[in-house]
This record gives sequence, C-alpha cells and structure tokens, in this order.
Amino acid sequence: MFRHICLTMLLVIASGNLSSSQNISTVAPTSATAAPTLAPTTATTTTPTPAPTTANTTTIAPTPANTTTIAPTPANTTTIAPTPANTTTIAPTPANTTTIAPTPANTTTIAPTPANTTTPAPTPANTTTPAPTPSPLPSPQTGNYTLHSQANSTACFMARMGLQLSYKLGEEVHSVNLDPKASNVSGSCGSNGSDSILKLDSKEISMLFVFANVTNRFRLHSLNVTVTNTSGGKLSFGNTSLALWEASVGSSYMCRKEQSYDITSALALHTFDLQVQPFAVEEDKFSTAHECAMDDSSILIPIIVGAALAGLILIVVIAYMIGRRKTYVGYQTLGGLPG
Repeated sequence: MFRHICLTMLLVIASGNLSSSQNISTVAPTSATAAPTLAPTTATTTTPTPAPTTANTTTIAPTPANTTTIAPTPANTTTIAPTPANTTTIAPTPANTTTIAPTPANTTTIAPTPANTTTPAPTPANTTTPAPTPSPLPSPQTGNYTLHSQANSTACFMARMGLQLSYKLGEEVHSVNLDPKASNVSGSCGSNGSDSILKLDSKEISMLFVFANVTNRFRLHSLNVTVTNTSGGKLSFGNTSLALWEASVGSSYMCRKEQSYDITSALALHTFDLQVQPFAVEEDKFSTAHECAMDDSSILIPIIVGAALAGLILIVVIAYMIGRRKTYVGYQTLGGLPG
C-alpha cells in the first residue's frame, strides 16, 4: 500500500509538471499513463507473494517424508526376529538334556550289585540243605499190633499205627518208614502197676515203646530206637522222660491225623492213623477213644471261637487307646492356645 500511495503521489506531481508545460490535450496520455500505471499496481497486488509462503509450506512435505523414514524403525524392529531365531537355538539344550539318558544307563550298571547281593543266596541254601537231602517218602503203611498174655488168651495190648522216623547222620537228615509186614512184634502187658512194653523189629529199625500206668492213667513215657544205616552201622536214640498219648486206663488214645514228635534233637517220630490201648483191653477191641486235639472238633471249635473273641477284644482295646490318645492330644492343643 505504501508503494501504491507513493506511486500515486509521484503521478500527481508528474501530472502537475506536465500541465504547466503542455496544453490540456496532453493530459489524456497522463490518464493513459496512469491507467497502465495502475495496472501494475493491481498486478502488484495480485502478485501472489503469499504463494511462496504456500510453496514454503509445501516444503513441509519433506517432514512427512522424514516421518516416512521412521519406517526403517519397524524394519529395525523386524531385525528382532533373529531373537526368536536365537531362542530356537535353545533346542540344543533339550538335546543336551537328552544326553542325560546315559546317567540312567550308568545307573543300570549298578545291576551287578544286586547280582552280587544275590550271591549270598547259597548261604540260606546251605542252611536248608539238610531238608532236601532225604528223598520224600510216601505215608507209611498202617500196622496192627497185638499182644497176648497167653497163647490162646484175648489181647491185652492193642495198637494200630503207621510209623516213620527222621534222624540226623552228621549234617544230613534221613527218613525211613517202618514196614509192618516185615516187622516182628513182641513185648509184655502190664498189670498191678507194671509197664506195658511193645517191641517192633524190622531189617532197618528196632523200636521199643514203654507205657506207664500212673494213677489210673497211662502214657508213653519211654521210646528207644535203633536204626541201621546204608553202610551197615547202627544208630541208637532214646528218651525215657516222655509224656505222650495220655488217656484213662480202660480207654484208648486215638489221633488219626499225622503227628510229629521230637524224641531227641536228632530223632523225630511221625505217626499216621494212630490208636493205642496198652491196658485193660476187652474182647480184642479198642475201648472208647480219647481223641487228640487235632481230631477232636468239639475241642477245636471252642479254641477257634476263643481266639476270635481274643482278637476282637484286642482290636477294641487298641481302638480305645488310639481314641484316648487323640483326645489327650486335642486337649493339650487347646490348652496351649494363648489366653
């Protein structure tokens, strides 16, 4: 604007000077000159001086262009991908952990130690070696043995039994059955307080049974055995303080099931289907039998019932003690709480 005012004033001054030197007809060119002069003024006003500002503002575009340069940052962030790639390199660690498998493999090498520990097994085998030495024998045959006071009299002693002996010869154990068909029977019947004696002799075994009559009850109180071994030598065993097969005089003693008796530390007697009556035999028949505990079910049943009751009582007592202990512990815990 200031330039426009200055130009206008110059034009006015110039027109004044011209009017003084020229006639009025020359004023028209002044107007013509003024008109073109104004045109530049308008051109000057229309000159888009702000356009450079816009052009300058367009120069801001590089700033977004600069901002677009941020894209490499994600590109840089994509470089993080190698990190998972590095994490995948951890896979060798399980691979290394799989190498631990040889450790159990090494532990399996310890197996020879139990194998070595199993080597002591022969020790029990040595302790049990005496038992397997004798071959298992079948049950012996049952023999009937009868004594008579006179040749044509009735029997005064009766016995029915199968007999088997087990004896030690050094560290070995041998078993032998008495064959009733190959045995000689001898002995004597007791009377007036004397003993009854039964003697059985076979090729391999000689047995002497002595029954005593004490206060109207009898029992086997002595047994002497002689065994001939395979080499022809004789072994003798005896016990004179036994108390076996006891019953009242006038009755018999019976035990049908197998029974084993330790006569000495080196001799055991095994009986099968035993019934014996050494005194007061009548009409060549056994009198009423006193059954052993193994045969007498009337005795066995009370024993079983008593054992069951004893077990029940024991369980109740244990349960009571446990309950009482828990109660005491509960009281003690409550007493220990702070007041």
